[in-house]
Amino acid sequence: NRLEAVKETASKFILGRNQDRIGILVFAGETFIQCPLTIDKTVLNSLIKDIKIASKDNDGTAIGMAIANGTNRLRESEVESRVMILLSDGSNNKGEIDPKTAAELAKNYNIKIYTIGAGTNQSFTRIPGRGLIKNEIDEETLKFIAEITGGKFFRATNVEVLESIYT
Repeated sequence: NRLEAVKETASKFILGRNQDRIGILVFAGETFIQCPLTIDKTVLNSLIKDIKIASKDNDGTAIGMAIANGTNRLRESEVESRVMILLSDGSNNKGEIDPKTAAELAKNYNIKIYTIGAGTNQSFTRIPGRGLIKNEIDEETLKFIAEITGGKFFRATNVEVLESIYT
């Protein structure tokens, strides 16, 4: 499924980032720090394996909150380059912070955000235990986030394209 493909591709990407400190923040209707910034690739990849589809209680897409929480983690980091990769298969429909406002906040801390819209333009996707859900990737917002922060927007419609994006 799409989540497993994203996890596998992210794991490969992490292994190729030699000395980068990487953290993982997962989000649905809420955001969760899966792993704080670390250079321990074994821990990162182990924690990626534990990522699951959110329960119905946490259903939704809180893009703005994900950016705000990621920014909070990166803002005081004394590094030359702060980069966030935001991968989403939906459009913002939860959270207290608008994605565009959160992107402006990230920009103020010199955090570059690369956004990836993951999934096809199919009308519906089957999610185990939930049935069919409507696909609504908000490309316009993802493009805005990338542009205002100096990043880039990508669209991944299959695993091969996603791997190419990460490369």
